Amino acid sequence: MKYLIDSWAWIEYLDGTKNGLKVKEILTEENEVFTLILSLAEIISRAKRKGKDIEGVENAILVNSKIINVNVEMSKQAGLLHAEMRKTVKDFGLIDAFILKAARELKAKIITGDEHFRNAKEAILIK
Repeated sequence: MKYLIDSWAWIEYLDGTKNGLKVKEILTEENEVFTLILSLAEIISRAKRKGKDIEGVENAILVNSKIINVNVEMSKQAGLLHAEMRKTVKDFGLIDAFILKAARELKAKIITGDEHFRNAKEAILIK
């Protein structure tokens, strides 16, 4: 199975929470796991603010997932998707649009606890 793990879910995993244990169950050799490069930036920012081991956080993500980079076309498509999503989810984030776009391209499920994805068929909310 293919999964795209968002920032919320990675943070739960890295903090060792109950929800993080659900993420850990996904990090198996049977699954193909992805992380958006923009999510990595969000996670590193939070880790720095919380005084966490930055190299350890980065390593945990790089070892357990494949990084999805962004390019011009993906940025354009994510921007269009963001505008569309804001019609119904008023505070839908731009990075959320990139995550949703990437999941659709990969035909992957988004692992998240972010309520912005509540109505996305691609999302599995783990909280």
